[in-house]
This record gives sequence, structure tokens and C-alpha cells, in this order.
Amino acid sequence: MTRAGSRPPWDAVRALAPPVAVWAATRAVLLLCVFKVLVLPGPDVTSDVAGIYHGWYEVLKSGSFPQDDVTWQYPPAAALAVLSPGLLPFLDYASAFFLLACAADAAAFALFLYAGRRPGKRLTGAWVWTAGVALLGPTAYSRYDLMVTAVTVAALFAAASRPRLSGALVAFGALLKVWPVLLLTGAPLRGVRARKLWGAAAVGALALTLLLVAWAPGGLAFLTFQRDRGTEVESLGALVFHLARQFGWDGEVLLNYGSVEFVGPYVPLVSSLALVLTAAAFGWLLLWRLRAREFTSATLADAAFTAVLLFVTTSRVISPQYMIWLVGTAAVCMTLRASRMALPAFLVLPAAGATLLEFPVWFADVVTSQGPGTVMLTVRNGLLVAASLTACRRLWRSTVTGPRRRRAGVARPRAAGTGHGPDAEPEPGTRRGPGAEPEPGTVATSRTEAASPGFALSVSPAARPRTPATAG
Repeated sequence: MTRAGSRPPWDAVRALAPPVAVWAATRAVLLLCVFKVLVLPGPDVTSDVAGIYHGWYEVLKSGSFPQDDVTWQYPPAAALAVLSPGLLPFLDYASAFFLLACAADAAAFALFLYAGRRPGKRLTGAWVWTAGVALLGPTAYSRYDLMVTAVTVAALFAAASRPRLSGALVAFGALLKVWPVLLLTGAPLRGVRARKLWGAAAVGALALTLLLVAWAPGGLAFLTFQRDRGTEVESLGALVFHLARQFGWDGEVLLNYGSVEFVGPYVPLVSSLALVLTAAAFGWLLLWRLRAREFTSATLADAAFTAVLLFVTTSRVISPQYMIWLVGTAAVCMTLRASRMALPAFLVLPAAGATLLEFPVWFADVVTSQGPGTVMLTVRNGLLVAASLTACRRLWRSTVTGPRRRRAGVARPRAAGTGHGPDAEPEPGTRRGPGAEPEPGTVATSRTEAASPGFALSVSPAARPRTPATAG
């Protein structure tokens, strides 16, 4: 017999068997690719692991960060990911790295399966994760970004019930690769949960940074190397030069600061405009945060996904592995039934497929600005722009204009004397007064409510040679 309210074990097996089977099949193909049993056209995306990563591994083992290597452009905790293959000393470095990447993939997938069976959630996120990583091909297992994304997935899922753990994971993720700090875009600013989350993030980041910097010199050298990057051939701004080359633009493509970049007239201008776009995107996020009036159980994930989308789309560099960040945050949104990000989340999937085609399959075309590779790059970047604009619009409508219209709709009948006065019984799921706790699964309807201790953000218990386009 099963407990009241629980699902029979056979129902769970039937629900979980399809995504598990598809995940296992697609990951078997990815492993065959990275171990070169199956070989895709184009450059070898795994060579960085055996070459660049392994070289960093040897330097880090000696007790120093690779501070003389401009291609080392990562925060200090990235050393832990690079050193992790040492946990499997019976394997060569590359083989150990691929298996650890697969293990991180499996851990994230298990989180999606577990969360998807909880009240207020669904298994759609597990499907998005399974498909998105598979569509990126062997690149997903040849960069440590998958490990970082697994940490961010855990941070987002932990935010509702374990804010301290969530904050610590955000700090750890940010020190692995910076971008997970964007998870705090929609985090609460007041109340007990806010203090726990922000406090753990601040203390964790400071403690881990001090520990790693004390362990080896050069832990913060990445800040200077990132500053000098230009316009990478796969970025949104690069489309200007791909088009200009058809009309005689005399620039060239060079391996620069670890990525394949355009060099020539107007490149500094386009790079500066990309930075302006990124600043404008963050300005919009700040404006949204100041204007937002209603936070649902999915707002934290929705805001994080939107912020990561904006950061990736406007960046001077869009390396293929950046898509893993989008797949992970999109999958978290699609796990939450309250999320409003369905369309932009699903736009990420064809963008991931287009990324596999432009790199590595047709990357030679991208470098020469010719053929189907450039077409696929244009399609991919167009999908990212569409997803970004759609996500911004949906986030704004769900937290700013939507609540305002609902309040205006309630105010009109009150003014007309329709029985909605101060003594009338409130509608189901709304608050009785300023000090009342919101019902489980409902939303806070004002900044005052968002600041209350009972407010929850998530669902209630219910220049060294290397393979192109790898820096980042």
C-alpha cells in the first residue's frame, strides 16, 4: 500500500523511464564522440582538454595559477575544476575529465528528475536539459562549463527551502566562472530569507577567494586578461564584419586571447558598442528590479534566465559552451509550473542545435565568412536575440504591468460600491491585511509583502594556440 497523497511506485517508474532512457542514449553518443569513436566534421573540440587544460593542471599542481598565460581567463575556483581529473589517477587526464563532465551532467539530470516530481513542478525541465546538452554535441563534455551549470541548477532549486545553501552555491559558482552571480538578479532584498541568501553568498565568496588566493599566487590575474578581449567571430557584433567582408572589408581573423577574433578597421568600435549593449542590458535589469511589484515562486529563476540571456547575447564573445548556461537556466524555468519563460526557453533548443552546426561542423565557413556556417551563426544569434527580447517582455509583464493592471481592476469595483469594501471577504489566495501571511503557493502583491518573513521565491513545499572558440 502507498501513503495517502503519494503516487504509486509504478506511476513514478512510468513517468521517469522515458527521460532516463533518452538521457542515457544521448549521453552514450556524447561519450563516443569525446572518446573519438564517432568523429564530427570540423576541428577537434576535445583537444583543449588534453592540451590546454592539462597544461594548466601541471602549473596548478606546482602551487601557482597560470598567470603568465593570457588564455587563463577564469576566477580562482576554476582551478578546482581543472584539477578535478586528479581524482581519477588511474585514467589519463582527458579521459578522467570527460567522465567527470558526464558525472556532473548526471547529477544535474537527477536534480531535474527529483524536482520535477515535487508539487508545483514538472518533468519538462529534465527533457529540456536532456535535449539541450545533447544538441550541443561533444563541446558539452569538453569544457568545464557543464560542471558550473550543475552548481547553478542546484543553487536555484535550493533557494526556496535552503537559502543559505543556495547563497553558498551561488558564491562557489561565481568563483568558478563569474556568470552565476546573475542568479541573484531576482533574489529577495529584505526579510529572513534575503539575509540568509545574501549573507551566505557574500561570506562564501570572500572566504573562498581568500583561501584560493592564499593557496597560490595569481588568482586574480584573470581580471586583466578579460579586459583585453575583442570581437569574437561568433558574437552578435561579428555579424557586422561577416557582412562587411562580402563588400571588401580588409580586416582579418586571428587567434587572439584564446579565441578566434576579428582584427581590423572598426573592430574596436564594434567591441565598445557591445560593451554599451551589455551595460544597457544591466541597466534594464536594474530598472526592472526597481519597478517589480509581484514576485512568484518562479521569479528568481525567470530573472536569472533573462539576465544570463542578456549577458550572453550582448557579449563580445559567444563561445559554444555559453549555450550550456542557457540550457541549464532554461531547464530550471521549465521545471517550475509558475514560470512565464516557456517560449524563450524553447528557443534556446534550436539555438543549441544551430551552435553545433556552426561549431565545429561548419566552423571553417564561419572563419571565412562564407557558406552554411555563417548562415547557421546568423540563425543562432537571431534566436538568441528573439529569446532575450521575449524573456524581457514576459518578465516585465509578469512582475510589473500585470500586477498593476490587476490592482487597477480591483480598485474600480471598490470605487463603484460593489461590495468589495474593507469588510468584505477577500478573494481566495489573497492577503487579508498588511500583516497576514500569503497562502501557500500564492504570490506577494507588493514590496511590503515581498519583505515579509513568509515570502518565498520558489514553489512552496508543493594567445597560445588552442581549439577555436573555446575561451570563456
